[in-house]
Amino acid sequence: MVPRYAKALLLLCLLNSGLGPVSAYPPLPSAWQQVNLTVKGKVKDLNGNPLPGVTVLVKDTRKGATTDDKGNFTITDVKKDAVLIFQYIGFDAQEVRVDGKDVISVVMKENQKSLDEYVVVGYGTQKKVTKTGAVSSVKGAELQQSPNVNISNSLVGRIPGIIAVNNSGEPGYDGSRLFIRGRSTLGNSSPLVVIDGFPRDGFERMNPNDIESVSILKDAAAAIYGSRAANGVILVTTKRGKGGKPTVSYGFNQSFVTPTRLPKMADAPTYARVVNEILKYGGDAPRYTEDQIKKFGDGSDPWLYPNTNWYDAAIKKTSLQNRHDLSLTGGSDKMSYFVSLGSLFQDGIYKNSATNYKQQNIRANLDATVNENIRLRFDLAGRLENRNFPPRSAGSIFRSLMRGRPTENAIWPNGLPGPDIEYGDNPVVTSTNAIGYTNNKNYVLNGTVAAVVNIPWVQGLFVDGSFAYDQNFQFNKSFIKPWTLYTLDPNSTDHKLNAATRGVSAPQLDETFTTNRQSTLNFKINYVRSFGKHNLNSFIAFEQSTYKGDLLGANRKYFISDKLDQLFAGGDKEKNNTGNGFEYARRNYFGRVSYNYKETYLFDFNARYDGSQNFPSNRRFGFFPGASAGWVISNENFWKQSIHALDYFKIRASWGQMGNDLIPAFQYLSTYGFSDGGVMFGGDLNKGIYQLRSPNEAITWEVANNYDVGIEAKLLGDKLTFEGDYFLTRRSNILVSRSQSIPAYTGMTLPQENIGRVENKGFELVLTHKNDIKKFHYEVIGTLTHAKNKILFWDEVPSVPEWQRSTGKQIDAPLYYNAIGIYKTQEEVDKSPHLSGARAGDVIFADVNGDGKIDDLDRIRIDRTENPTWIFGLTLVGKFKNFDLTMLWQGATGASQYLRTESGLIGNFPMAYVQDRWTETNINGSWPRAYDRDREYWVGRQNTFWFWNTNYMRLKTLDLGYSFPAKLCKRVGLQNLRVYVSGQNLITIDRVKIFDPEAPSGSGQFYPQTKIYNVGLNVTF
Repeated sequence: MVPRYAKALLLLCLLNSGLGPVSAYPPLPSAWQQVNLTVKGKVKDLNGNPLPGVTVLVKDTRKGATTDDKGNFTITDVKKDAVLIFQYIGFDAQEVRVDGKDVISVVMKENQKSLDEYVVVGYGTQKKVTKTGAVSSVKGAELQQSPNVNISNSLVGRIPGIIAVNNSGEPGYDGSRLFIRGRSTLGNSSPLVVIDGFPRDGFERMNPNDIESVSILKDAAAAIYGSRAANGVILVTTKRGKGGKPTVSYGFNQSFVTPTRLPKMADAPTYARVVNEILKYGGDAPRYTEDQIKKFGDGSDPWLYPNTNWYDAAIKKTSLQNRHDLSLTGGSDKMSYFVSLGSLFQDGIYKNSATNYKQQNIRANLDATVNENIRLRFDLAGRLENRNFPPRSAGSIFRSLMRGRPTENAIWPNGLPGPDIEYGDNPVVTSTNAIGYTNNKNYVLNGTVAAVVNIPWVQGLFVDGSFAYDQNFQFNKSFIKPWTLYTLDPNSTDHKLNAATRGVSAPQLDETFTTNRQSTLNFKINYVRSFGKHNLNSFIAFEQSTYKGDLLGANRKYFISDKLDQLFAGGDKEKNNTGNGFEYARRNYFGRVSYNYKETYLFDFNARYDGSQNFPSNRRFGFFPGASAGWVISNENFWKQSIHALDYFKIRASWGQMGNDLIPAFQYLSTYGFSDGGVMFGGDLNKGIYQLRSPNEAITWEVANNYDVGIEAKLLGDKLTFEGDYFLTRRSNILVSRSQSIPAYTGMTLPQENIGRVENKGFELVLTHKNDIKKFHYEVIGTLTHAKNKILFWDEVPSVPEWQRSTGKQIDAPLYYNAIGIYKTQEEVDKSPHLSGARAGDVIFADVNGDGKIDDLDRIRIDRTENPTWIFGLTLVGKFKNFDLTMLWQGATGASQYLRTESGLIGNFPMAYVQDRWTETNINGSWPRAYDRDREYWVGRQNTFWFWNTNYMRLKTLDLGYSFPAKLCKRVGLQNLRVYVSGQNLITIDRVKIFDPEAPSGSGQFYPQTKIYNVGLNVTF
């Protein structure tokens, strides 16, 4: 026998003798050896909250279960080596091996990528990979990073296609004018705002903590809104409940607000010298001696020779703003809820300010699943907007601040208010409640009830219906009373002040009450089905809305006391009341068909048959179609085999025809008004009526043909993405008046006609880079929008010179004399064509037509307006461990504003206007000589010298936060806690320097834009 075999046989015998016969002791069954298991478990999120409604499937089988309201699940008859798949919307799917275990716990992580996968479109959502239209969106979380309380100020730079101009920072009226891809009409260019599926007002005043996302429809995707879509559509989606135990979140921020920029005005010595120069140019004697000018500067006699900074006297260094937000979210597999409360306060920038804005808001969004075929939705939102102002407007107050002479006292050294500028206007007083108050309360209520019903016997077929009711009540009360100002007694030697009552002679009160209500009914039949690689999503729908409103107003004067501000206490003399109402209705039929094959070949068709009462019965309805198509080339085999640099590449194109019916109503009817006079019958005066205009029975809506071509690409996985669009809009049927007129003695005007045409074109680019370097995550997002319009036709007077024609130029392109410099010497004046009276130090006007004289024919059409043609944004995001940083730079170019102050003997100059002015000893000054209001031709006649280039770049938003570690939060019973500092408009780079670059055209008499410094915290329980 071979030795090794002998050894093996011996070892086997020893083992058998030690263990005994195998058949005598059969092995005990173990869990691993069982064929089937009953597997139980629990599913939670990262915060330890149970997740109800999670789908748990046994891989490669049809077996599965759904977690209950506590996150528990049970699956029977599971093989020992099976794999369980956990799936939940918004979370990463997970695969877990059973490995013989009968208890499995899983923690699911929220998937940011899946949140980005869908985009909200008109009347539904759509996968981003299958969208064929130009749709851009921003998450509500990004809007919350801005401490600005007005949502319209938080969009620009974040969403391509949005062009915004913010002309004021006044609390309650601090919103931006928004344009989607610029202006395409001579009329109303405001986009349509749709909130949770219904056109609604109040977007600016929504609580950003309630917003899930904001989407912008810019091309054929907007055609589903028909006659209201030509200016683009803003879709707002609010937050809804998520499954799990109740979660309470609280947020607070405290802001410190200052103007972005206030003009530095001339001091008293400078202004006194300027006054002397103005008088000298007019042939008058100087007003101030050198000794008096010296006293203005040295402060030796503040009673008679002050050096007043009116802005410092009336405006405080910092005003306050704060916001509180509280929300509750949670639910089960049968019902989920999101409930929020919010409160904010904005103070004005005046000392003892009467200006402030307060808001309280509440929202409750409920979703209920009755059974597998019926789902219900209940939404209720309410808001109280409380605006408070002095009876004098912001424009009036800032006019006084601009005109306030530094050689006069705003406040006397003893603390009493000084004299007025004119008409009782001393801004130190008129910005306060000392002159009365204006209070505007706006109560807003939005309610929605909706149901979705599956048709079980037809796969993919379901119907949904919704009803929305919106109501607002607005009460405005303005009470103005006399106020007291003080002037120095000219005959007194001890600075005696004389009191004078200014403003109104007796208190007076105006009240108006307005109520508006809108109801909308919507019904849809939907069919969504996949047939292998063919995917279909379609619906047809009907919608009808009515909008009604009423106004009641009354006023009384001659109150005997300013302590009782109620109407009954006013006098009977000159009392008055008024009232009016309106009713408006729409009816629409619309639908969509979306088809794709393998998510590679994409097609969408939208259509709406829209009716509006703005038009006569035979022209009331219009058809508005929109079609778009896309091709995901990167899904093709030839691409995958030969092109590896681009992971995803799609081209798309669209055409849509949309309308705009934002016009004054009933132009197809003759309208009449009451004359001021009338005919006496007996002792009564009966007012006469007269025709206001001739009717236009052919009136119809504007029509916009929108064309768009776009590409989308991804490189290096999701690390680098690109999206670009070229767009062209041709708007026709724009309502304008013909250049011809009818005789004035008829008292009639020609009706507007649908004859105007405008073209608008441009492009958008978005470039995004995301990456992780060890524990550091960063994102760089750049957006660029260019949009420029031109008028194609609007019946311009044919005799206008080519250089003055507005046709071919932008909408509202101004007509100005072309300023080409400043006359240094009288010799230069004499050698050039000039207006009568021109002298050294004046602005030079170009002789455009070369006829040797300066007249109205030398004005030129400037192809720039107050609306920028280029908007760009750069967002930088960084996250390291528990720290996060977000920075948004935003800029605009292509705009100009006409800014010329009301200065001279009437009031002060900005220091920049006079610091380097032309004088006989400074003939190379960068500014013209001193002037008095409109007396000089280069001030009274509009010219390009005052047309400021307002290109700018801002550090729009900066947000730096720290999230406390999860272990530390759990110790104190919190889910998470984040503290942060943030800011808005922190840095502005521009060429204007004197005013904010978004200042409105005019004389600088406006409430300034604001800079915000903010601290806050967010805590979740």
